[in-house]
Parts: sequence; C-alpha cells; structure tokens
Amino acid sequence: MIRVFQIVFLFCLPFCLTGCGGPEKEEPIWEQLKIGDLSPYQSGKESGTARRLAGLKTANFNIFMFEIPAENIDALDDVWRILYSQPLQFNNYNTFRANSFVVGFGTAQMWRKIIDSLLAADGKGKERVSLLLPDGKFNDLPIARLDNRQTIFHISSEGSMEGESIGPGMIALRIKAEKIPGSRGVCQVSMLPIFSPPIIGSIPELVYRAKAGEFLFSSVGFGLKMSPGDLVVLGPERYIDHRITLGSLFFSRPEGSLFFSRTERKPPERKPAVTIFLFLCTAINY
Repeated sequence: MIRVFQIVFLFCLPFCLTGCGGPEKEEPIWEQLKIGDLSPYQSGKESGTARRLAGLKTANFNIFMFEIPAENIDALDDVWRILYSQPLQFNNYNTFRANSFVVGFGTAQMWRKIIDSLLAADGKGKERVSLLLPDGKFNDLPIARLDNRQTIFHISSEGSMEGESIGPGMIALRIKAEKIPGSRGVCQVSMLPIFSPPIIGSIPELVYRAKAGEFLFSSVGFGLKMSPGDLVVLGPERYIDHRITLGSLFFSRPEGSLFFSRTERKPPERKPAVTIFLFLCTAINY
C-alpha cells in the first residue's frame, strides 16, 4: 500500500450534558468547517498553514464521519434528496446498490442542510480525517478491522452472492486523486472498497506479499471529477444487523453507540448505529 501524507485524526466526543461547573464542550466536528475557508485565495489574507499546504502538489480532502441510530435511518432520505447523482461514474451501478451502498454529490453550500438532517436524526460526529493526495497516489481510509480470517459476503458484478475468505487485516476505502491534463483546480477522484492484510516492517518482500494478499471489491468502486468546495456523501441503503457482508462492515454498528435524544430530556442510550461519510475537497494544488 502506498503511504501518502495522512494528517491527524481528530476524535470527537459525544454531546455532553450541560450544567454549572461542567467541563467545557469541544467544538463539534461539523462546526469546524467554515465556508469562507473555501474562498479563492486573497493576497495577504491567507494563513501560514494555508500557504504551506498550497505549496504541496496535492489534492486536499477533509473526511467527516457521523453516526445516527439505526432506527432513524429513514432520515437519510432527506439527505439523498438534496444531493445529485449526475457527476458520479460507477464501475457497476447495480452492484454498488446491491451491496447497500448509496452515494450523492453536492457542494459545501449544502453542508448546513445535510448536518441539520443528521442532527434531527439524533446523529453525532464521530471522527475527522484530513488527507493530502499527490497526483496519481492513493491512501486507504480504515473502515473495519478483521482480527481473524473470516468469510465476507458481497454481491458480485454478475449479481450473485459471493464469499471471500480474508483476514486478518483491514477493510478500507481506497481513495485516489489524479490530475486531469489541461485542467486546473479539478481532479479525478476514485474510491474503491478493498481488503488489505497487515504490512509488518518495510522489507520489500514482505510488502510485496502483503500487496499480493489485497482483495479489491472493484465492482463497488465509483469516481467523479472534484473541485474545491465539492462534497460527496457515502452511506448505507439500509441497516444490516450483522458484520459479515461488505455493506454491513462499512456502515453498520450492531454493537451500538451512545446517543442523546434531541427531543426528550433523558440519559443517553446505547443503540445500534449506522455510519455516514462526508468527503469535502478543500484544495487542489496540481
């Protein structure tokens, strides 16, 4: 696996109950996005960090992960309704949907509507990842760890259920960015679910063996052209109450997570959950 620039993982705590003398609440990850941060560069107004990042020949992305209770998954319909499918290109659309994957395209201006829909479903921010991808390189976003060898089922491009015996290792989303010749401020982004075995050490032979053990779920891949301010939302079509299929490993959390109710004053409850991924392009410096 090619390792590229992967910056800090910022973990977000669940909402805290307020009260006198209580600890100061951390800023929710959905509030960390400022639409003004995506504005064109204005001389003398750019921060030192922004200037340093601009000097790197990379496509920059922020990835936000959210959880909502599985019982509220119908609330995602409000999200899918405001997003577009036209810019998206699928390796196999029917297989993509058959594996319970749903994706939509939007812009940063839709951010507040999307977040409001997730919050209305008692959702919470889980994690934020920042990626810098050089031209033609990829990085793998970890999704689910397999501690032992097991059979993972998925719908193949022929429409049949198939099982792959894989593990230990990581189910991940491989994200790749490529410069489009003759175009500035836009890149071709592809995303593909994969299984990757662990790489122990940097000995070339061990790295080669690990790469040979990868399994690409190619028929579930998709891509699109992205510019700064473009947004992709990836989530499940339905909740699956197990962890033996590709779709359930990506999105379902049967073990549950703690959620606060936004409409009732009561202690947090542990409920089965689903995860939603938001990919925001923040800069392209090719």
